[in-house]
This record gives sequence, structure tokens and C-alpha cells, in this order.
Amino acid sequence: MNIDKIQALLGKDADSLLNHTSKTVSKDQLHLPGPDFVDRIFRDTNRNAQVLRNLSALYGHGRLANSGYLSILPVDQGIEHSAGASFAPNPIYFDPENIVKLAIEGGCNAVASTFGVLGSVSRKYAHKIPFIVKINHNEFLTYPNKFDQIMFGSVEEAWNMGAAAVGATIYFGSEESGRQIVEVAEAFAYAHELGLATILWCYLRNSDFKKDGVDYHTAADLTGQANHLGVTIQADIIKQKLPTTNGGFEFWKNARKSIYGTYDRSSYRPVPVPGCELLYGQKRPHQFRWRIQRSFRPFRSSNHRCH
Repeated sequence: MNIDKIQALLGKDADSLLNHTSKTVSKDQLHLPGPDFVDRIFRDTNRNAQVLRNLSALYGHGRLANSGYLSILPVDQGIEHSAGASFAPNPIYFDPENIVKLAIEGGCNAVASTFGVLGSVSRKYAHKIPFIVKINHNEFLTYPNKFDQIMFGSVEEAWNMGAAAVGATIYFGSEESGRQIVEVAEAFAYAHELGLATILWCYLRNSDFKKDGVDYHTAADLTGQANHLGVTIQADIIKQKLPTTNGGFEFWKNARKSIYGTYDRSSYRPVPVPGCELLYGQKRPHQFRWRIQRSFRPFRSSNHRCH
């Protein structure tokens, strides 16, 4: 596609999008996509050889193969937005096979969907296009609807069906986000043990993030921090919405002032909170360790059940 056609498609936004120069982060500080992306970014990390192989499978498939870019077809809307609302306009996609066929015909790097969709066709297609199995969802039927993600299956099930990666969502800022962070961090650690890549949908969800006509769910500083938390729990790839505004943390500060007034930060938390309580709530360390030990870890002796 030539530049004139690109400018025509972008319309009035063409100049700002094509000629923008960042004044905060210079280009030489960015790790840009390229044919050597997996070697350059992941080779020296703690990922094992099988994770690197599956990342290479993702980056090396489809029409964008070996460019450093990814085009993934994600279709989990049947759970997140109801199957009727998602597929009724085009009923052939009630058949899971047609979702995978669409990803293949579109030249996608991978297809991301649910245990039900990918499990129903795994023997036929898992070797033809990389599978990304979404392991948690918002189940949607609770009324009033709540901002939560719950596990729908196990990492081991995804591994058994031949997946190259697992995907998960965390609703940062939601009431249950602390539990989601712990669940997904544990699942991603196990996925890496089994050689699967990990992809995290880093979304913000909180009704109070909307104020005076501004939606801070897509504020650059808040989504950027969500991305940082995502890679901190070792997501290999982050899915994020493009920012449309900024100043989310300033909004939080002002909102807190309006509720609590000004406060002396030195007295805000007089008693330090132990790190284990911040992560896991008011549990004893042995309770969390017991939960890990009870879960099945293939290819491990009884002496190597948890880290």
C-alpha cells in the first residue's frame, strides 16, 4: 500500500498520526519489532527452550511471519458478550471450526479462543495454526454484571490440546483484581514450566473511572501501569487498548482529596503491611503453599512440587 492511499484512509488524522514525534521517549530507547525479535527480546530471559519455540511459532506464522508483528484473531465473545449477540448476525460462526478457518484464511499468526471452541477442533487444526487458549472469562450472566474474571479450565488442559500459548484477562482496578493477579501469575508460571507462551489482556474496569464525560479506562498513564503490572507477572505479550486520554493518576488524587480531604502521607499507613498479605490477603504463607502443593504438576517428582 503506497503512502497516498494510507493518507487517504487516515483522512484528517493523517498528519498527526504519520508525522508525530514523541518528546518524552526517544526512538532509540524502543525495542522495535523485527525478524530477530524473539532472539533479541526473549533469548536471555528465564523462559525455557520450549517457550522460545512456541514464541517463534507465533511470530513465524501467517502473512506477518518473521516481521516481529503479530495479527491474532481473538474470538471469545461467545462468553464475554453472549453467543447470540456475537454470532446471530453471521450464524456460521456458531460452528467453532469456522472461527479457526477464518484465522487461517486471513493469514493470522494465531487464533485465540475458549476451551470449548479450540478443544472441539484441536486434533484437526492445532498443528496448522498456533492455538492460544483463553483460560479465564467474565461469565456475564451475573446480575448486576460485575467486573470479574474466573478460571474456566486449567493450563494443563491447554497444553494437552496442543496450544502454543495461554491467554488471560485481568480487570485492573476492579474489586477482584487482587485475586485475579494472583491466579493469573500462578497460571503463567505453570504455563512457562510446560513450555507455553503467555498473553495477557490488560484491561481497566471500575465504574468510578468515568467522570465528567471523561473515560479514564483508556488513560495513557493508567493503561501504561497496567502493562507494567502485566509484564511483572511475566506475560510474554500484552493486549492493551490504545490510549485516548491521560491524567488518570491526577484524577485519582483529586477524587481521593474530595472524599478524605488532604492527609499527611507519613501517617496514611502507620503500620507496615507484610508483603505476603499484600499479595494474598490475610492468609498464612503455609496456606498458600498447601494450595500449590495440592495442584497436579506433571513431570515433577514429589520433592519438587512448588517453588
